Amino acid sequence: MSGAAILHAVRGGIFRRRLQTGVVAFVVLISTASTVVALALVVNSEAPFDHAFAAQRGAHIVATFAPNVAAARLARTARVTGVTAASGPYGEVRVTGTSEGMHFEPQTLVGRATAAGPVDDLVIQDGHWATQPGQVVLATGDSGSGLGFSLGSTLIIGAGSHRQTLTVVGLANSITGSASGWVVPAEIPLLQAAGGTSASQMLYRFADAGIGAPLQADVARLKAALPRDALAGTMSYYTAKVEQDGNIAPFVPFLLAFGILGIVMSVLIVANVVSGAVVSGYRRIGILKSIGFTPMQVTAAYAAQIALPALLGCLIGVVAGNALATPLLRQNATAYGVGGLAVPIWVDIVVPVGICALAAVAALLPALRASRLSSVQAIAIGRAPQAGRGHAAHRLLGPLPLPRPLTIGLAAPFARPSRTFLTLAAVLLGAMAVTFAVGLSSSLKRLLDGISHQRAEPVRIQLPGDGFDGGPQRIKVGPKHSKAPASNPVGLQVPTARAEREILAAVHAEPATRHVVAEADDSVSVAGMSDQTQVTAFRGAATWTGYDLVSGHWYSGPDEVLVPTGFLKQTGRSVGDTISLAEGREALRVRIVGEIFDTHNRGLNLVTSWATLRTLDPGIVPDQFDVGLRPGSSAAAYVNAISRRLGPDYDVELNSRGPAVVDAMIGLIGTLAALLAAVAALGVLNTVVLNTRERVHDIGIFKAVGMTPRQTTAMAISWVAGIGLLAGIVAVPLGVALHHEILPAMAGSVGLRLPAKYLAVYDTTMLLVLAIAGVLIAVAGALAPAVWAARINTATALRTE
Repeated sequence: MSGAAILHAVRGGIFRRRLQTGVVAFVVLISTASTVVALALVVNSEAPFDHAFAAQRGAHIVATFAPNVAAARLARTARVTGVTAASGPYGEVRVTGTSEGMHFEPQTLVGRATAAGPVDDLVIQDGHWATQPGQVVLATGDSGSGLGFSLGSTLIIGAGSHRQTLTVVGLANSITGSASGWVVPAEIPLLQAAGGTSASQMLYRFADAGIGAPLQADVARLKAALPRDALAGTMSYYTAKVEQDGNIAPFVPFLLAFGILGIVMSVLIVANVVSGAVVSGYRRIGILKSIGFTPMQVTAAYAAQIALPALLGCLIGVVAGNALATPLLRQNATAYGVGGLAVPIWVDIVVPVGICALAAVAALLPALRASRLSSVQAIAIGRAPQAGRGHAAHRLLGPLPLPRPLTIGLAAPFARPSRTFLTLAAVLLGAMAVTFAVGLSSSLKRLLDGISHQRAEPVRIQLPGDGFDGGPQRIKVGPKHSKAPASNPVGLQVPTARAEREILAAVHAEPATRHVVAEADDSVSVAGMSDQTQVTAFRGAATWTGYDLVSGHWYSGPDEVLVPTGFLKQTGRSVGDTISLAEGREALRVRIVGEIFDTHNRGLNLVTSWATLRTLDPGIVPDQFDVGLRPGSSAAAYVNAISRRLGPDYDVELNSRGPAVVDAMIGLIGTLAALLAAVAALGVLNTVVLNTRERVHDIGIFKAVGMTPRQTTAMAISWVAGIGLLAGIVAVPLGVALHHEILPAMAGSVGLRLPAKYLAVYDTTMLLVLAIAGVLIAVAGALAPAVWAARINTATALRTE
């Protein structure tokens, strides 16, 4: 048999079985795309800071110099021994100001003509670079932008004739956080005249930038090359690296779990689809052998018949995978605090090669088996499954009080056990991914509440003249600012009894108020710790404020404190131990009665009663009041109502957000779960297509004896409904177990322990709903071919051989 005959057989197999060819190509496409996405996310979670630092030529040292050092002399430091690259000098100014009547914290603005440079090559993430005075580009950070402003916002610096108004025209990422924002160089003198504190900035890369002694030696050589006191300060890249690695660490366990699930599912589905396509062609293989094709020619023809659509699917899948991965990686880059992430080139090479190789192996094995069969055997097996398979299932299911089309469909999977097993495995993994994703998203939402306390205490009120703007776990949307009082009739920098009475009167007058408690924040010395530790004290019952217990109990009297996991790890203490606190000349021994989930101040924040802190500081007064609302109340409407009652002297704020990294994670979980469920549904679609093609003659007989189109659809769906139900039942405990393993691993990667409530997110109703996830995936994949089976003409089906 000539090569031309083989090519003719390949072409005929592809075009005569267009549906099956399309299914193979589409399934390989989706599997390739999902594998590219999964692998890209996993790879980019491994040291993204280091990759971005190399790509953006990050600065090993950001150096600030006194303004009186000549620019030419600073430029010559680029030739200091060990310096491999330098940028600058740039004018630097420290400014503060207002935006929409709100003060923002002091920020460092640097004058740069372009975003590019040999060191600290900035990545523009939105908008454009500043091109003229009056424009500013802000640094992106954990909340989307370093100052929390969006494009078009304005910053007002200074007052009077020197006042400068800056419009935000762009957002950019500096991998080492070299500045809060950038302006054109001509803007720097204007900002200095408006009251900014001036300096000069240089950015350096070194040949040996090892942490510790090597970097200190580099800085020492810079200092030696300049006049004494010329170097005002330096910032090491290690500071940014530690912060970003901390943001990234929680992502890794969950991305690995999803990545492994996605890759395994792709392997199973490709193997199932390709091998099924070959098995369904056994009858044609027998015909080819009967007209003279040798076993090797039969194998080559069927391998090529599968390889061509698989190759097409791989090539398009790589493009689709990159398109899907790009927005996910952009979201991760924002959460990680790096300039950008991309699909590595090697992923775009390895994945299609691997998927195509898998398709080839999956096609060759059944084709080799078929090539060894006689022509009569191949035709017989191609017409129907092996004799005797599934008969017992039909006998067992037949007497059940179910419509006959359903029992026929439920028994069908037993005729093809290998195909059924691969379909079951794919649906099980898809349902398991959905169970895991639902639980992980619910847990992270509780974790977000535990970090921000936004659900427990959505409103806070600061007293007039109080500059405190932090407090544990209160993170606001928008600029990090405190309201500039229009007037302050009290005229003091500490809260007064009158101010407290006014706040409490306004709060209690609002029907939506459920709880209110006074809060004070102070710093104390803890025996055995070099730095002071922040203490948060509440006046009144405060169990409702959102501090979740990991172990122990809430404080019940004076001399008792709650501490986060970070405090216990750093001090080596445990619940039940006593510690010594001191402030000034006052000292006090307190007992640790509970471990709380708290990430504020690196987990070194103590929580206690008013009486305890007053022992150390008898003059303690509230910094703010925290307010809990009745269910169904609008926090925004409440803020507006309280603001009207109190007037402009009081800062009434929404406690509205937590870290963007958690939001990014929740969004990513939903996207990946949907992708894996879709991949599983494709495996089901292939199974029903194969079953429909194999049984088209039987369908014709059923329709001839009275089976309606609706019954035909029900029968086709029930082919996989039983598989889906079994997969869902098995997937639920596996998904829950995976959730209970991954979530503590994510928390442990950043030194946290989780309260039990963060894991206990699955209730009975949720588990029952999740148990049918497998059925839903199966029905979604089976619906299209089932409808096709119902619409097939009876005479056409009976003529099909």
